[in-house]
Amino acid sequence: MLFVRATPLKRGDEVKIVWRMTGEGPLKVRASLPDGTRAKLIWGPEEHGGSSWRRPGQEWGTGFVFPKAGCWKIELTRTRGSGHVWLPVH
Repeated sequence: MLFVRATPLKRGDEVKIVWRMTGEGPLKVRASLPDGTRAKLIWGPEEHGGSSWRRPGQEWGTGFVFPKAGCWKIELTRTRGSGHVWLPVH
């Protein structure tokens, strides 16, 4: 779930993203472009206790700043479980 002021997302803006992730263990999150550029993780991942967002898994929050335009691959991993999403940034 994205918490942003406007879309499309723009480079340099802070983007809050809330995730639901199944599995076990702490969550590790990283975002990168195909050229190896990495986004700055400003905060998180922070585990959220209660929520009205009904989806499988535990809820976590992150804050990123994407320094360049492009299609960012965000990778999420836990001790048991992993996944990724692609996020376009202008």
